[in-house]
Amino acid sequence: MDFGRILILIPLILLSFVSSNDSHSIIRMRTDLSDSYAGVRKIRVDDSLYCDSWRFVIEANDAGKWSTVPKRCLEFVKEYMTGGRYTSDSEIVADYAVAFAKTVNVSTNRKDAWVFDIDETLLSNLPYYRDNEYGSEPFDEASFDLWVDSSVAPALPASLRLYNELRKLNFTIFLLTGRTENQRTSTIENMLFAGYSGWEKLFLRGASDLGKLATVYKSEKRREIESAGYTIHGNSGDQWSDLTGFAVATRSFKLPNPMYYIA
Repeated sequence: MDFGRILILIPLILLSFVSSNDSHSIIRMRTDLSDSYAGVRKIRVDDSLYCDSWRFVIEANDAGKWSTVPKRCLEFVKEYMTGGRYTSDSEIVADYAVAFAKTVNVSTNRKDAWVFDIDETLLSNLPYYRDNEYGSEPFDEASFDLWVDSSVAPALPASLRLYNELRKLNFTIFLLTGRTENQRTSTIENMLFAGYSGWEKLFLRGASDLGKLATVYKSEKRREIESAGYTIHGNSGDQWSDLTGFAVATRSFKLPNPMYYIA
């Protein structure tokens, strides 16, 4: 018998010694598959990692409509908003916006426009949300209106830098907010208090705009701007509803906001 045949027979001989009392197949399905997913379970209970992924999803608008920050993410959002990450993210958005603005051949006819949202875009309501659990509690319109009337919201530094750079480049600036017309005075006072000036027009919701989705309302106002002969080169906002719809800008710049969602 040659050596090759011996090598083939050895495994067969070994198999013949398997106990006849074992009626199960030699090839068995694993019964401990759940253990192989321990890593997945660990990821799900790690609030920091989960909440970072949650923030990515809501910023990318993959989550669609959502109402409050998950309770397990309260500390994460607090740390994000008050630590260096929110400031850094906002600064980088502003950097790209400035870089784009400098590529625009701004004419002398004052018809090159940039549109800004206000809340969490030009003004920061972080002092209000710090006292109201960073968006983990249902929105209280009455208390927020009192905050708006106080006219003390600070500027978002990155956006103030962008705003001033755009003015130097001779863009015409429009303010387009979801605030209502009865908040015009307090809004103007707050804008001036925060260091903003020189805008062309401030749009607020009038009686005919109440009840409209923000996407529709803001698209209609951008259409008005275009109908007046302006080209909207840039648009900055913290909500996708600030930026999408129709009459959109050549470039839109989404600022971070993990505290609330507006459709």
